[in-house]
Amino acid sequence: MNRLTLPVLLFVAAVAGICLGATAPLTALRLLDTGASAAQIGILSALPAVGMMLAASLCAALTRRFNRRQLFQACLALCLASVALLEPLRDSLYALAGLRLAMGLGMGVVIILSEAWINELCSDQRRGQSIAVYTTAYTGSQMLGPLLISLLGTTGPYVVSCASVALGLACLSLFGLPNGRGREEEHHAPRRFSLLGFVRLAPTLCMGVLFFSFFDSVILALFPVYAADNGFGPAEAALMVSVILLGDMCLQLPLGWLADRVPRTALHLACGVCVLAIGASLAWLMGGNPVLWPVLFLLGAAAGGTYTLAIVLIGQRFRGHDLVTANAGAGMLFGLGSVLGPVVSGGLMQASNVGLPLALSVAAGVFVCTAVGSAWRMGSRAELSEG
Repeated sequence: MNRLTLPVLLFVAAVAGICLGATAPLTALRLLDTGASAAQIGILSALPAVGMMLAASLCAALTRRFNRRQLFQACLALCLASVALLEPLRDSLYALAGLRLAMGLGMGVVIILSEAWINELCSDQRRGQSIAVYTTAYTGSQMLGPLLISLLGTTGPYVVSCASVALGLACLSLFGLPNGRGREEEHHAPRRFSLLGFVRLAPTLCMGVLFFSFFDSVILALFPVYAADNGFGPAEAALMVSVILLGDMCLQLPLGWLADRVPRTALHLACGVCVLAIGASLAWLMGGNPVLWPVLFLLGAAAGGTYTLAIVLIGQRFRGHDLVTANAGAGMLFGLGSVLGPVVSGGLMQASNVGLPLALSVAAGVFVCTAVGSAWRMGSRAELSEG
C-alpha cells in the first residue's frame, strides 16, 4: 500500500468539508441579499444533494471505466471550476444552479470513492477507528466553512478564493495516490447487487445513512428557527447548532475506538435509541432545562455515530465492486435524506410548535425499528453481536 494514500484521502475529505461548509451558506446569504425568494434559496440549497444522488447513480459505472486517481482528478477539477465561477457568475440564478449541481456531482463521487477506498485499506480490527478519523476530518473541516464566512464576509471574493486554493491543493495532493484500480477491483469481479438491491440487502445500514442525512440537514437549516421560536436569540440559536456539530466531531473517535471492541450492530442501534430518546424530550429540554447544552452535545455525537457505524459496517460486509456499489447506495440515500429533511420538518413545524422534535423522533424511530426488525429476522441475537 502507498503510505501516502490514507493521508491524501483524509486531506481530500477535509477540503470537501471546508468547501461544502463554506459555499452552501455563502450562496444562500448572497441570494438573500439580492432579494431571492425562500423557494429559490431552498431549491438552490438542495441542488448539491441532487448532484450527489446523480453521482451515486454513475459511480459504479465510472469505476469500471476509469481508475480512481483519474476520477478524483476529474471530479476535483469540476469542483474547483464550480467554486471559482461562483464569483463572476454570482448574479445569474441559472448559472448558480448549474454550479451547485456540478459541485454536488463532483463532491459526491469524491466522497463515495474516499469512503470505499479507506474501508478497503484498513483492517477489520481497526476499521472503526479509521472511519472515525475520516468522519472527524470531514465534519471538523465542514465547521470551518461558516467560520470563514464570519471572518471574511460574503461580499468580497475572499471565501471563494480560500475554497479555490484549498481545492487546488487537493488536486496537487492526488499525485500521492497510486495510479491504478482498487485492490479488489483489479479482478473485475461483477457486482452482486444494484443500488436498489443494496437497500433490500442491508436495510439497517441504509436507514442509518438516511437518518443521519435527514438529521444533518434539519439541524443546519431549521434548528436555529426552532430555537428562535422557543425564545432563544440568534446568537444562542447559532451556538446550539455549533454545539451539536461539535459533539458529532469530538466523539466520533471514541465511538470508532469502541466499535473495534464491542459488537458494532449493537452500538449502531444504541446510537439510534439515544437520538430517539433525546428527540422525544427535546421540547421539554428547550424550556430552560439546565442540561440542555450537554444533551445537545450528546445528540450530535449519537446522530453522527449512526453514520460512522453504517460506513464501518459497509466495509465489514462488502468487498470490491460491491463495496463501491454499497457506498454509492449510501451516497444516494444521503442525498435523498438531505432533500427530505428540510421539506418534511418544515411542513411539520408549520403545523405544530413541536414539529422539529417530532420529525427527528419519527426518523430515529424508523431507524431503530428497522434495526430491531432486521435483527429479529435473522432469528437470533447473533445479528447484534456479529453484524
